[in-house]
Amino acid sequence: MAIIDLHSHSNRSDGKESPTEVFEHAAAAGVNVLALTDHDTTTGWAEGAEAAARLGIGFVPGIEVTTRAKVRVGERDRFISVHMLAYLPDPQYKPLADELHDTVGSREIRAMGITDKLAKDFPITWDLVLEMLEDGATIGRPAIADALVKLGVVADRAEAFRGVLDKYGPYYIATDTTDTFDAIKLIRESGGVPIIAHPLTDVGANASRGDLPEEHFEKLIDAGLMGFEVYHREVPEVAREWLLMLARKHDLIHTGSSDYHGVHGKPNRLGENTTAPEMFERILAAGTGSKAIL
Repeated sequence: MAIIDLHSHSNRSDGKESPTEVFEHAAAAGVNVLALTDHDTTTGWAEGAEAAARLGIGFVPGIEVTTRAKVRVGERDRFISVHMLAYLPDPQYKPLADELHDTVGSREIRAMGITDKLAKDFPITWDLVLEMLEDGATIGRPAIADALVKLGVVADRAEAFRGVLDKYGPYYIATDTTDTFDAIKLIRESGGVPIIAHPLTDVGANASRGDLPEEHFEKLIDAGLMGFEVYHREVPEVAREWLLMLARKHDLIHTGSSDYHGVHGKPNRLGENTTAPEMFERILAAGTGSKAIL
């Protein structure tokens, strides 16, 4: 059985390793096909494809697009961050490229704001945060976490996100990026396949079906969403079962992935969750904007 992992990050965004190193570790882990899906950038594709060819691994070009959706919770609307995996899009499709450029700018503004808040209580600076990045990499909260590790405030990224950088904490700033529905449209227009990354990670273990945002997901499907990343270490079992039910109802793609960020990035390990070959074949058949190298 082929080991197909469709979600990984290099140091072109918030991973800790170069695209070459990511594929070298994938080969060592026995992965047969790997997608490189850095946040809002395609700058790692060429290096990743070259390394994959040398190592005899299939290469799938992808992007993890940062989006924001408005959902109704009780009597109030709130904005939530939704990460959309785009497989096989055309990186030269100008509307998508322009949107990614704007998103990278928004990520930088957000990171500066979070850093300013933290600087009131910790000896962190924007220059230190930038030191955590490779040249040209897209910035995000992991770079801030790395700066906090270097300062000795926390031991590692995981501790930073459990504490200081928790999304319900005083230093958090919401993402102001592409609307989720607009992102789905742009990905489809670019020939890509839009799959929601690690959905419903904040659903409690005791949640009932009525607690899940079925109406919102139905609207996303109507807008062109093609599937869900179901098998991911952060997707709770109750959400996984519900997502699989929804995928069967609408004949959608469901995937499994590691969301690898490097040996020292996150505990996620290459190949720990995988995508079934028949689901991968559906992605290959639907994606027309760029080509996998297999």
